[in-house]
Amino acid sequence: MTEASAAPRLAPEQLEELKTLLQGADSVELKLTVPDGDQRSAIRALKMDPLEAEVRQVFFFDTPDLLLNQHGVIVRARRTPKADDSIVKLRPVVPSELSADLRSNKGFGVEVDAMPGGFVCSGRMQAKMRAGKVKEALAGERTVKSLFDKKQRAFFADCAPDGVSIDQLTTLGPIFVMKLKFSPSGYDGRLVAELWLYPDGSRILELSTKAATTDAFEVAARTRQFLEQHGIDLSGEQQTKTKTALEYFSSELR
Repeated sequence: MTEASAAPRLAPEQLEELKTLLQGADSVELKLTVPDGDQRSAIRALKMDPLEAEVRQVFFFDTPDLLLNQHGVIVRARRTPKADDSIVKLRPVVPSELSADLRSNKGFGVEVDAMPGGFVCSGRMQAKMRAGKVKEALAGERTVKSLFDKKQRAFFADCAPDGVSIDQLTTLGPIFVMKLKFSPSGYDGRLVAELWLYPDGSRILELSTKAATTDAFEVAARTRQFLEQHGIDLSGEQQTKTKTALEYFSSELR
């Protein structure tokens, strides 16, 4: 690859910050969004089979002006064929500044998302539900609040701006997502491909893999080499699935 198409590198001070965050995190996810014009060639190069993908529906909850997002709070519910789940996430966080009580909560985790040229550390409180609960809430058969357990609601209350409650939030969505877990030939590990399909016809293809925090740099180097060998462009502008979704639906409301 030419120098112009090389993956962005972190500055020395960013590397030190990332190392510190990894020491306190529970997991790390390495992510890459593929430029729109390269998505078809990437799918062919990695021999992804779309018929093996799982279809999901993702809904976000925020105020019409995205006040939660402005404060780093993400509230989401997701439908899958087998089960539903919900999550309350805060980012960025510094692991060492989180209370021991919060870290010990079942369902709470600290994860570092790393992508070419950047990273973010988040704390999330997640809960699983039976399939159908999210659909019932969206149909008005139950409250949105019922999609979040007591621990999630308490975490939300600690993170959200004053005066904002879950009951007041607007539903933003859905986004249809195709998620494929696969082990491509020649790669020592598992990749996840997520294709997010937005109502305006745009789409984001994200490739990711998880790693132990102690192995993050080794896995990143190995994954980078594998993708480059298969012609995947690591130099494109990185898009955020959540931000894109929130901004789209917020503009629709306005």
